[in-house]
Amino acid sequence: MSTYTEQVGEKLNELLEKTYDAEKGYKKAAENTENDQLKSFFDSKASQRYDFGHELKAEIKSFGQEIDKGDSITGKAHRAWMDVKALFSSDSAEAMLEEAIRGEKAAIEEYEEVLKETSLPSTTATILRSQKEAIQNGLSNIKMLESIR
Repeated sequence: MSTYTEQVGEKLNELLEKTYDAEKGYKKAAENTENDQLKSFFDSKASQRYDFGHELKAEIKSFGQEIDKGDSITGKAHRAWMDVKALFSSDSAEAMLEEAIRGEKAAIEEYEEVLKETSLPSTTATILRSQKEAIQNGLSNIKMLESIR
């Protein structure tokens, strides 16, 4: 039977932190584009990550674990990079989409890494698979938006 270990709690907290980093990054991207389709897409992705974060928090709490607060250094660097690209890129929409694709691919890898944990409770695994699938589906949408430029 699968159990919720402290190690699983740490991995979920790391995923939670990166989820909130992604939310903030998408909000920043929405602020940095004039394109209505991109703004809508980035706002939608920010909202999705907000929802993912609350699902993860509820799951962590349901197993009596503490929620780590904070903002990762990687996330801050990612948002700063999106700011720089938005300000200095000759085609900032394209640059932001490229950064979003990179971030989504990294998120999928992070989910896959946590899903390899053999001690995941079934509820946790179900949540993570669902969120990973939503991210993968979002990647297809990002690639379609690349034609907007």
